[in-house]
Amino acid sequence: MFVDPHTSTMEAICSIPVETLTAVPLLSSRISPARSELTVVVAPDLGAAKLAEQYAAAIPDSVALVRKFRESGTAVTAVEILGDIDRRQAVIVDDMICTGATVEAAVRLLHHHASDIVVAATHGPLTVEATTRLRDLGLRRVVVTDSVAHQDTAAPIEVCSIAPLLADAIARLHSDQPLREPLTHA
Repeated sequence: MFVDPHTSTMEAICSIPVETLTAVPLLSSRISPARSELTVVVAPDLGAAKLAEQYAAAIPDSVALVRKFRESGTAVTAVEILGDIDRRQAVIVDDMICTGATVEAAVRLLHHHASDIVVAATHGPLTVEATTRLRDLGLRRVVVTDSVAHQDTAAPIEVCSIAPLLADAIARLHSDQPLREPLTHA
């Protein structure tokens, strides 16, 4: 089983059948108290656009996209925001936060437009540099799952367990029931 794989080609490398699950409903419910009718889901780059659409569908919100330019593995420049952000709460969503450069660039651009910013990502293989970056941004909340072990989960980083998602999927497969929404990708 894969949970929100970084690339859709992951299934092709496996010689056995795989199922692709999503943590979007789990993370959406975790961040939903922070959402309002003035919330906009933000993809921090083009690669996260489809994921942002899935979050927006979970609780109807509009979607915006940040155009970025990657300078190196740890340096990103956000160029512009495509979508209405002004005085709205922004929920930045991504499949993975590793170095934190993409989130940092998006947050720095959004700070001038959004009323509040929350970040949600399925995987948080947060490097020490990423953890420091996220803290220095002054974010209220960064929610990641426990798909990767976390050494340092101090504020603002919150870890959400995917155990219920995996348990439900395993139980369904074990009893020959189909996997269906909200477990799988659309």
